[in-house]
Amino acid sequence: MKKTDIIVIGAGPVGLFTVFEAGLLGLNCILIDNLDKPGGQCAELYPEKPIYDIPGVPIQTAQEHVDALLKQIKPFDYEIHLSERVDLIEEITHEDDNFWKIKTSEDKEFISKNIFIAAGAGSFEPRRPPNIEDPDKFLSNGVDYAVRSVEKYKDKEVFIFGGGDSALDWTVELSKIAKSVTLVHRRDAFRGAQHTEQQMRNLVKDKKLRLLTPYLIDSITGDKRVNSITLKNFETNDIESYNADELLFLFGLNKKLGPILDWDIDLNKKKIDVNTENFQTSKEGIFAVGDINNYPGKLDLILSGFHETTLAVQEAYKRIYPGERVPFGYTTSNSKLQ
Repeated sequence: MKKTDIIVIGAGPVGLFTVFEAGLLGLNCILIDNLDKPGGQCAELYPEKPIYDIPGVPIQTAQEHVDALLKQIKPFDYEIHLSERVDLIEEITHEDDNFWKIKTSEDKEFISKNIFIAAGAGSFEPRRPPNIEDPDKFLSNGVDYAVRSVEKYKDKEVFIFGGGDSALDWTVELSKIAKSVTLVHRRDAFRGAQHTEQQMRNLVKDKKLRLLTPYLIDSITGDKRVNSITLKNFETNDIESYNADELLFLFGLNKKLGPILDWDIDLNKKKIDVNTENFQTSKEGIFAVGDINNYPGKLDLILSGFHETTLAVQEAYKRIYPGERVPFGYTTSNSKLQ
């Protein structure tokens, strides 16, 4: 069970900026995110979308913004745990003091005086294939919803399902190392970047990968891991069988509050009520910053989240060092930023 100054739930822009503000005060952080990379909605849902309202930055794509934040927090003390969900939050006594303990979906435990919920619109969960019963019984044994290790697909027969950027990107990338790659989509039209789609079609033309449209997965077969699948052709209603080693379902993400509903925090519809003095929730030591929170006049802007977490970190410091003055210094004089 590891102890840290601040546990941050959510590694989107506001969660990342929390590390910066905490670092300025000499505090360390542990970030936990359900996604497989930092950046939250920005990185996962619209990495190429331009952002115009970051002060001093006339235009920046969402991914460029995330990359800049990661560079900004590099000098500071933090850990990041990805592809994990916070399942449990409970108050405990540790070393004669009160702390919050959290437990993740990977059975990791952390304790802290302060928890920051920076979960955006909630946790993101991958969309499952709609007509397959319990595909997760093959999870990590032939079924995945994200690529966590490219080497896993080396010399394998890979089937990728989806029509967006992720499906196209990984189809092109994995075709370089897999034994075979088949892209399956319900129609011969795609939502991803045009240049990536053209790359995919060129690879199909060169017989370096296979494109199957209009198809939908019909069944998955295997004992402890996937060994074959059947696909249904929309036009003919024919069912076709294929040997398969690895299946990647890249249908996008569903937004859910998830375990937050079980944490006994005051909610307003699907948002967490906070005060505007320090953005603390109904539970002392638990803060909510960014799009997940609710208060009069709230605006769902990254800019607002930056302001909220700056004030919340000040309160977190007071909770760790009661009675001490919060150190304040302009960033121009911070040696770590030189």
